Amino acid sequence: MNSYKLLTPGPLTTTATVKEEMLFDRCTWDQDYKDITQKIRTQLLDLAGVTADEYTTVLMQGSGTFTVESVMTTSLKKQDKALIITNGAYGERIVKIADSIGLQYQQYSVAYNAYPDEAELRCILEEDPQITHIVMVHCETTTGILNPIEMVSDLAKAYEKTLIIDAMSSFAGVEMDVRALGIDYLISSANKCIQGVPGFGFVIAKLDKLKACKGNARSLSLDLYDQWKAMDKDGKWRYTSPTHVVAAFSKAIDELIEEGGIPARFHRYQQNNQLLREKLAKVGFQTYITDEKQSPIITTFLYPHDSFQFEDFYLYVKERGFVLYPGKLTEVNTFRIGNIGEIHEEDIETLCSVIEEYMGVMVK
Repeated sequence: MNSYKLLTPGPLTTTATVKEEMLFDRCTWDQDYKDITQKIRTQLLDLAGVTADEYTTVLMQGSGTFTVESVMTTSLKKQDKALIITNGAYGERIVKIADSIGLQYQQYSVAYNAYPDEAELRCILEEDPQITHIVMVHCETTTGILNPIEMVSDLAKAYEKTLIIDAMSSFAGVEMDVRALGIDYLISSANKCIQGVPGFGFVIAKLDKLKACKGNARSLSLDLYDQWKAMDKDGKWRYTSPTHVVAAFSKAIDELIEEGGIPARFHRYQQNNQLLREKLAKVGFQTYITDEKQSPIITTFLYPHDSFQFEDFYLYVKERGFVLYPGKLTEVNTFRIGNIGEIHEEDIETLCSVIEEYMGVMVK
């Protein structure tokens, strides 16, 4: 297999030192390994800017979707009802989760390139007092749109609703004040902006909310409350954990801190994003999301012309060292390029040169 860099929103390109942490085999029962788990839990609270007297961190085996489902199945009682805000495929996946586990919910959906409307949300909340939870994806990697978390946070406070934020692709890459926003459950994954590898997700949860969830879960393995109770004792996961992934993630957090924390990482991602959009615009690629709604995480580009063949484009770029995000999720013809991971300005410069070369070859 040829070596290439991943320009995707996770899995993503990791450092050699993060990879090296996976060369050592660890025992789940060993105290050294349990100490790694506890270190991660503490550091995640620090990155969120919250304290252990108000919040806790729970790690959950599986992909990010597993972790979202663990929150949904644990945080809502049978009589509760969620307002699920969607403008992309990942919000719609939360709706599928709600259907699968039999939750009560109302879906509020807008176009993939649009923000939710505050007045419409207020109307829903005023007309349906049964709603107890508000759920939204912060950065919808369907398109790269960064949703208005402050507005939704204000509504959750005003109407006294539990706020669940899927920050899968934004946490640690975009600055946010978790405590000031009043987020009750923030969900993310190891293989996103902290730049670890896939294998587990995590939840930063308000303690008082989580403590009230005993017995809610409709799943054994995805019971967030039981996972927390077991993990909170000494760092032992209830069931076999992805030891290699956990060790790599611990190293990835250290490297995030060494880089300068979330502000420094946000700056690098944002610079990647701006450079990418500016250079590709010059060779005919326009973005699907307007500048004011664009996240620094992933960018969606429109096909430059009707005869554009993405499969040929994808292979051309891959053969020259970069893997893009294949497959479109929008109704119009688009493709996506991730800006996160161990990707720097020189990588974006090289990628754009490759794409410019491709466009020149196609014209000929």
